Amino acid sequence: MRNWHDLSYLGRGSMRQKAAWEAIQQTHIMEVLSDYRPVLAGTIPLDIDVAQSDLDIICESHDRDRFEQVVRTAYGCLPGFEVTQLDVKNIPTCVISFFTADFWFELFAQPVAVEKQNAYRHMDIEARLLDIGGLDAYKHIRALKQNGMKTEPAFAQYFHIAGDDPYEALLQLESLTEEELRQRIQQL
Repeated sequence: MRNWHDLSYLGRGSMRQKAAWEAIQQTHIMEVLSDYRPVLAGTIPLDIDVAQSDLDIICESHDRDRFEQVVRTAYGCLPGFEVTQLDVKNIPTCVISFFTADFWFELFAQPVAVEKQNAYRHMDIEARLLDIGGLDAYKHIRALKQNGMKTEPAFAQYFHIAGDDPYEALLQLESLTEEELRQRIQQL
């Protein structure tokens, strides 16, 4: 399992990852959100992003209003600033979006440890699948995304992962060992 809390890999990554690193540094967002255990999730860490990909930062917050206040104080004057408070599968959630440093940022906070949030879990299993699939997997999944497919359905299609819900189907793979995962993918 990778340490997604350490963003130093971005500085050594693709041009887009380096640009993301600069945006994160410029905005000081990880410092502003440090009390909420922020983790950059999604396609940019996996290097399968497309032009419209945003910086998804997941956080652990047990007080939606306080989280919103902290973010609003730091970034509320930025273009596109928008707050949505909702329940996701009965979990109180705060989603905040804004644009700065040439990126859309989307902050996602729940009263759940970041490692247990679905975005983190999906990213982790997707990284493992990409390790198995190699450059061909990167190329094809990025192409599917450029054609408008969401990330998890693109993984399910490329790796022939069965199930009506690709988001849940991916989560079913996370408990497999690397060998079991390789065997499962080869069987498909």
